[in-house]
Amino acid sequence: MELLAPAGGMEQLRAAVAFGADAVYLAAERFGMRARAANFRMDEIPAAVAFAHEHGVKVHVTCNILMHPDDIDGLPAFFRALDAAGVDAFIIGDLGAFAVAGEVSPRVERHVSTQASVANAAAARVWHSLGASRVVCAREMSLADIARLRQETPPDLEIEAFAHGAMCMAVSGRCLISSYLTGRSGNKGHCTQPCRWSYQLEEEKRPGEFFPIEEDDRGTFIMNAKDLNMLAHLQALADAGVDSIKIEGRNKKAFYVATVVGAYRRALDGEPPEVVADELLAVSHRPYGTGFYFSEVEQATAYDGYEQETMHVADVVASSPRHPERSVQREVEGFPDDPQYLYLLCRNRFAEGDELETLVPHEPSRRLIVRDLHWLNTFGPDNHDEDAPATVKEALSRATATDWEPAAAANRSCNLYRILVGDASRYASDGSASAALSVSDKAVCDESAPFAIPEGSFLRKRTFRRSARHEDKERL
Repeated sequence: MELLAPAGGMEQLRAAVAFGADAVYLAAERFGMRARAANFRMDEIPAAVAFAHEHGVKVHVTCNILMHPDDIDGLPAFFRALDAAGVDAFIIGDLGAFAVAGEVSPRVERHVSTQASVANAAAARVWHSLGASRVVCAREMSLADIARLRQETPPDLEIEAFAHGAMCMAVSGRCLISSYLTGRSGNKGHCTQPCRWSYQLEEEKRPGEFFPIEEDDRGTFIMNAKDLNMLAHLQALADAGVDSIKIEGRNKKAFYVATVVGAYRRALDGEPPEVVADELLAVSHRPYGTGFYFSEVEQATAYDGYEQETMHVADVVASSPRHPERSVQREVEGFPDDPQYLYLLCRNRFAEGDELETLVPHEPSRRLIVRDLHWLNTFGPDNHDEDAPATVKEALSRATATDWEPAAAANRSCNLYRILVGDASRYASDGSASAALSVSDKAVCDESAPFAIPEGSFLRKRTFRRSARHEDKERL
């Protein structure tokens, strides 16, 4: 099965490609259902497509909002520009937009969005007769429904289904609550997600006295769908005839994309799902379930907010090379192994001596201890010098030894830091904080010494967190 990953921006696209996506789906600044995502300017899409194609990854572009007359007027130029950029498919939910795409860009495949609510073979056959090469199943379909759809549709019509991510509590996203409460239409890509707000009940005769909304297992729980997680059921999806599994999340950061795509890639490549399942607990999520696939929808009856078991602390933006042959010789001669420096863009606080976990493409996570932490004093959002480097690459290329200052903690977001990994880091100078680490700490971190941590990897810190909604509930 194809692994289709979200790309809300270039960082997310790079993460999806690095961690094993076969295809990505993204949106331009117009016509997509995730207007709050970073998305791509039209002039950025050719480079994004070129990067993806260079790595053998296809690019699908969403055009699946509820179309108004003014929207239709702008579609011909939009589709032609995307065609010229080399995109592989359009994901379309409106019949009029679908027709326009076929007229002006016949080269590009047309996929029918889940917004069209294709839930039966008759509808799928009609779309196929109009030129669709793929339908994205309505999220309300069971595996049995999908299997029947596969049996009753032409074999050249591909079937795509969601495998992971947030579930909308309305039918395939057709929700009016955001429009009604905030004036921002979920069907135009501006959903404010009021279904995830915390609500209280007020009795008419007792104004100002609020009660939590609670129900038992005999009742229906309002607006609290579990997040979808089909990692343990990939074979069932394949057996039902699914050609492509889709990960939801164009509003998510690169760390989320890397974590989830990496887990599904490893499972698709043959690792037992139970081995990689914990990876999906590392990122922010609601309680997990299997949606409608096994007929009875699961509800988050004890839902009290998002939770995650790790915190993203740094992006690996560069690493010094290791030389295995020379390392063996140095070990024979009694010298430490060549060190590997990791150059990190700080995202959240971490400190000297902290135990972190690696997130590396196609590899299980490993542990390391932060040692010999240094901060680059010439780069960062607070550096306003006229000659300050503008990019990470420029900052690293211009850095001198005196620009790196010892640091007890990395606490400047979007600043550059450096740590030392590998056997040589055990031989830190007496003046460094890493020299004070205990023998047991060094033993733990040396588990990760034999393997490289390349650019594009991430570091995370294991710390359980729950969202503010839990705190609100505690105050009721």
